[in-house]
Amino acid sequence: MSIIGFLEQRYHRWLVQRLRRRGAKIAADCRIIGKPSFGSEPYLVEIGRHVTISSDCMLITHDGATWVFRDQPRYQHVISYGAIRILDNCFIGARSTILPGVTIGPNAIVGAASLVNKDVPPGVVVAGNPARVICTVEEYAEKQLARTPAYSVPEYQRDKQRVVEELYLRH
Repeated sequence: MSIIGFLEQRYHRWLVQRLRRRGAKIAADCRIIGKPSFGSEPYLVEIGRHVTISSDCMLITHDGATWVFRDQPRYQHVISYGAIRILDNCFIGARSTILPGVTIGPNAIVGAASLVNKDVPPGVVVAGNPARVICTVEEYAEKQLARTPAYSVPEYQRDKQRVVEELYLRH
C-alpha cells in the first residue's frame, strides 16, 4: 500500500470513529469518502453494511427554517427533524443532499448532486433535484457493462497508482 493509501485509510477510520462517538450508527464495512456532513445530529443517522458515502454529501436531519417563526408564541416549540437511514449496499454520489426522515432502500444508488427528499425504493437508481427514479440497479449495471472498454486490469491498476503518486508528489 502506498503512503497515500495508508493516510486515506487512517483518515477514514478517524472520521468513522468520530461520527460513532457522536451517535451515528455506521456498519463496519462502509466507505466514507472525503468530508461529508452529518449535520448537528449524527445520532439520527444510520448507515447499513457495504455503503459508500461520497465527497461533499450532506445528511440533513433537521429543518432549521423553523427559526424564522419560532419567536411567535404559537410556534415557539415547533421543531422539525427526522432520522436518515441508508440501508445495506447503497452508493450515495458526490454532493448529494439527503433530507430529514428519508430512508434509502437496500441496493440503491443516488446519483451525484441529487436532492433526496423522500424515501428511495430498494434496487433503484435515483438522480436529480428532487431525486426521482431513473432505472433499476440491474438496468444500470447492464448499461455500464456495455460501456466498459476492453482493458488490462493489471495495467489499469499500475497506471492508476502511478498517476496518484505523481499528483501527490507535485503538491
